[in-house]
Amino acid sequence: MLVAGRGIRGVKGAIMGKRQGEDGAKHRLTRRAFLKNSGKAAAGVALADAAIPPVHAREDNTIRLALIGCGGRGSGAVADAMQSPHGPVKLVAMADLFEKRLEGSRRVLGEQFADRMDVPADRRFIGFDAYKKAIDCLRPGDIAMLAGYAAWRPAQLEYAVAKGVNVFMEKSFACDPPGVRRIIRAGEVAKKKNLKIAAGLMARHSKNRQELISRIRDGQLGDIQSIRTYRMHACGILKPRKPEERELDWQIGHFTHFFWVSGGLFAEMNIHQVDEICWIKNAWPIAAHGIGGRIANSADCGQNLDSLSIEWTFADGTKAYHVTRWLPSCHNDFATYIHGTKCAALFPWQGGHRDETLIFKDQRIANDNVAWKAERENCTHWQAEWNALLYAIRNDRPHNEAERAALSNLADIMGRAAVHSGKTITRDEAMASDFQFCPNLESLSTDSPPPVQADARGRYPVPIPGQWSEI
Repeated sequence: MLVAGRGIRGVKGAIMGKRQGEDGAKHRLTRRAFLKNSGKAAAGVALADAAIPPVHAREDNTIRLALIGCGGRGSGAVADAMQSPHGPVKLVAMADLFEKRLEGSRRVLGEQFADRMDVPADRRFIGFDAYKKAIDCLRPGDIAMLAGYAAWRPAQLEYAVAKGVNVFMEKSFACDPPGVRRIIRAGEVAKKKNLKIAAGLMARHSKNRQELISRIRDGQLGDIQSIRTYRMHACGILKPRKPEERELDWQIGHFTHFFWVSGGLFAEMNIHQVDEICWIKNAWPIAAHGIGGRIANSADCGQNLDSLSIEWTFADGTKAYHVTRWLPSCHNDFATYIHGTKCAALFPWQGGHRDETLIFKDQRIANDNVAWKAERENCTHWQAEWNALLYAIRNDRPHNEAERAALSNLADIMGRAAVHSGKTITRDEAMASDFQFCPNLESLSTDSPPPVQADARGRYPVPIPGQWSEI
C-alpha cells in the first residue's frame, strides 16, 4: 500500500480547492467553493470480463458513481454530479493511491451528501490496481470518474469502456503521444458501444463562451488574425525530498513537478487555454515552436521550467500564442484574447479581468471600449459539464468528448515538446511519436524504483533545448 508522506499535498489542501496541484501557489481557481464553505479538512488495455457485483438489491433510476482519484478535482466533481438537476446519483465506490486522501474525501463528501454516499469499507480501494476494483462495482449506465493522475488516464479509460460504463475524465488526458492515441482509440470503441464520455475541459460548456464562439462564427470579429493567451502568476516550487519520505510516493504526490506522472505543470494546467485556441480556430495546429527557461539559481528541484512562450501555426497560416510565467512579483495575466480583422474579444479566466466574456469596439482591450458583454451565467462551467453529461445519459443523446480532448492534449504536448527541445514540432510527427516518459508505467508496484532519479543535490532532470527530446 502506498502511504502518503509529508511531501504529498495534504487532504485538506487537496479537497479545499488546490485542484490544479499548484503546491504553495498563491493564485488558485475556486472550483470547489462548496467544500471550502464546509470548513472541514477536507496498465495496457484491460478487457477481462469480471463479474459486476450488485450494489443495491432493488432496481431504481439512480446512476452510480465510482470515484478514481480522490483529491480536490475528484471530490469537487462528485459534488457537481450530486448537485445536477439530472439526478439522482449515488457514490458507491472510491479508489486512490493514498488511503489518507481517500478517507479525507469520503469524510467531507459524507458531511455534505450523506444520503447519497454508499461507500462501505469493501468498496474503498487503495493501490495501482484500485481503479479496476472500483469500476467493477458499477453496472452499465453508471459512471466511472477518472480524476487521478494523467499518466494512468488512458489505461483507466480503456478499462471503463471495456466494462461498458460511461466515463467522466478530468484533464489532462495523457502525458505523451502514445497515451493520446490510446484515448482516441478508447473513444472510438465507446462510440460503438453508445457510451458517454465527458472530458474535463469545462470551458467548452460555458454558455458565455459558447455565445462568443457563435458570434465569431457569424463573423462579428471578421477573420481571426491571431489568438494570444496568458497564464502568468506565482506558483510553488519543489523542495528537496526528506530522507524519511518514500521516493515513489513522493514523486506521485508532487505530480505536477514530474513529467512521467502528469506531463508537467504546463501540460497539466495550461491545456484549458490550448483547448480554447483550438476551439476558437475550429481546427488543430499543424506546428509549434517556442522558447522557455528557468532562473539559473532557482531553488526548484522539480523538472518544470518557470517561463514558456509558444507559437502554434494553423493550416491557413493563423498564429496562436501562449505565454506562461510562474514567478512571483511580476506582471500577472490569465486570459485569452482574440483579434479579428474587425475587432477583438476576450475569454476571461482570472487576474486583472472581470469574469465576463467581452467583444470590443476595435482592437483595444479596455473596459471603456466594450461593444458586447455576456450576461452572468447561472452555474459554474464545472457544473455545466456535469449537467450535460447526465442529461445525455438520461436521454440517450450522443456525448463523446474523447477525441476532441485528446487532440487538444496533443496540441498541448506539441507546445511543451517544442520548448523543451528547442525545435519546431509538427502535428504529424507528434501524432506518430512513440516517445514515453515511463514505458513501464502499468507494471509499477509499490517496490518499483522511481522512473526519474535525483542528482546529489536532490534535483531532477530539467529540459535543455538542443539536447532534450520528447517526440
